[in-house]
Amino acid sequence: MSHYAAPIRDMQFVMRELAGLQEVQKLPGCEEVSTDLVDAILDEASKFATGILAPLNKTGDVEGAKWSHGEVTTAPGWREAYRQFTEAGWTALPCDPDFGGQGLPKLVATAVMEMWKASNMAFSLCPMLTGGAIEALMLRGSDEQKAMYLPKMVSGEWTGTMNLTEPQAGSDLAAVRTRAEPQGDGTYKLFGQKIFITYGEHDLTDNIVHLVLARLPDAPEGVKGISLFVVPKFLVNADGSLGARNDVHCVSIEHKLGIHASPTCVLAFGDKGGATGTLVGEPNRGLEYMFIMMNEARFAVGMEGVALADRAYQHALAYARDRVQGTEAGVRGGPKVPIIRHPDVRRMLMLMKSQTEAMRALAHVVAAATDFAHRHPDEAVRRERQAFVDLMIPVVKGWSTENSIDIASLGVQVHGGMGYIEETGAAQHLRDARITTIYEGTTAIQANDLIGRKVARDEGRTVKALLGEMRAVVGELRGAGEAGLAAIADSLEAGVAAVDMAVEYLLATYGRDIKAASVGAVPFLELVGVVAGGWLMARSALVATRQLASGSSDTDFLGAKVVTARFYADHVLSRAAGLAHAVVKGANGALELADEQF
Repeated sequence: MSHYAAPIRDMQFVMRELAGLQEVQKLPGCEEVSTDLVDAILDEASKFATGILAPLNKTGDVEGAKWSHGEVTTAPGWREAYRQFTEAGWTALPCDPDFGGQGLPKLVATAVMEMWKASNMAFSLCPMLTGGAIEALMLRGSDEQKAMYLPKMVSGEWTGTMNLTEPQAGSDLAAVRTRAEPQGDGTYKLFGQKIFITYGEHDLTDNIVHLVLARLPDAPEGVKGISLFVVPKFLVNADGSLGARNDVHCVSIEHKLGIHASPTCVLAFGDKGGATGTLVGEPNRGLEYMFIMMNEARFAVGMEGVALADRAYQHALAYARDRVQGTEAGVRGGPKVPIIRHPDVRRMLMLMKSQTEAMRALAHVVAAATDFAHRHPDEAVRRERQAFVDLMIPVVKGWSTENSIDIASLGVQVHGGMGYIEETGAAQHLRDARITTIYEGTTAIQANDLIGRKVARDEGRTVKALLGEMRAVVGELRGAGEAGLAAIADSLEAGVAAVDMAVEYLLATYGRDIKAASVGAVPFLELVGVVAGGWLMARSALVATRQLASGSSDTDFLGAKVVTARFYADHVLSRAAGLAHAVVKGANGALELADEQF
């Protein structure tokens, strides 16, 4: 079982050289976020992740959460770890200072978030959901709701959840049946059942603040008739103290493939007369408000993909260095060597390493763009950066999580038969990763959002602007006069052309044949991810080459950056043409069979 080591050096490189930390530090509210402060935060987060959370990852997987008579007990060590987590102020890192937060930029919080998720994904899900609930209440809650809930949620004293899914509804939120009946005093009684509620019940805190989708009696049908309500586990008195137990109860927890230590709850609202809640914002705009929370969660789930990929890579790398088996290819009669010397093991490790670095880079660049979208004084800049964020959120979520499954599977493969044995720990990363492509909307839901709202409705403006930035990097690579960089330029240029072709097809097809366009949605999402990753790996290679030429002593790290970018160009970016072909030509083969022919 390998130990987790936070990839601080790579995080620093990505934040400074690709995401533009120096520019983020100039934004209003970020002036005191010095580079030294960022480094100190990363260092302290690394200590907490490696010293407190990582040792609980395996035991949490084995012990799991337990349900008994409506109460949920978390795995051994969870309560103490959560206490330390909140006392250290980690929940408050990116939150508004008006409610006790530290107000740090999303770029910094993203790096810290990766550490939590890589060291112990099951633990990280609790503060992740709380963060999304905080964001929704910040933007749409009343002053009374903010004052009542936010200080204790920001401090971590209370946690938050998102309650969307119902047994009959699944991802079809138009089918939500939970009802909310007005009581005439500004409160509502809720009745219904929600499933798959992460940390919907636990023993970590005294209260849990549920954000719940439900229908008012006069609500229109479909998604336009859904409202959002705050329903706490315990009612809150006027003085902020806890009052009576609310009528929301956990009737069971799910038995899952992975993330065993994260309680996934079935919650019943109103079995004993109605769960008391208050309306968030305006009636029938609940889905709109919940999407605030969902977008936060989608980015965070994308970070789960990055984190689990890195954890699986570290695990496989440690095993490949230690496991001695076979002689080195081409060395007749040579000694037995660690399997890292075997070409195919090196290929697998490089696939894991290069894609993880590309995913991390993209997530950090999107995080920095979010900071600009929220904080920049120029409205035009805010709009432009928000359009980029909106375009890339489904890619960060869908591409990173799909990759994490493949990368974790490669980790098992590197271990050989031992990878299939639970004691080695490689299998846990694969099991934990498997949920990430389903969480907060499946990959197809992300992809349909990408081609519909983010490309077709936008008429391709944002994605074409991004392709323009990529073409500029191609020019820089060619102008550098390095053969290795020129080879990367060739692959990136071909990748940009592939995305361009796919975009033109979608723009021409989406309005007249949505089924044909939708067949290519997931391949298009993967295509954008692969090429965006190639763009950032190419930028990494440019920066590293220039720093080496200027005499940097960090030769191992920078040299590895150049080589890893070249590998990505040859082994990953080269897939772009095939993905574009699937987008443009793939509809007939998917749609022509009659149902009974399957």
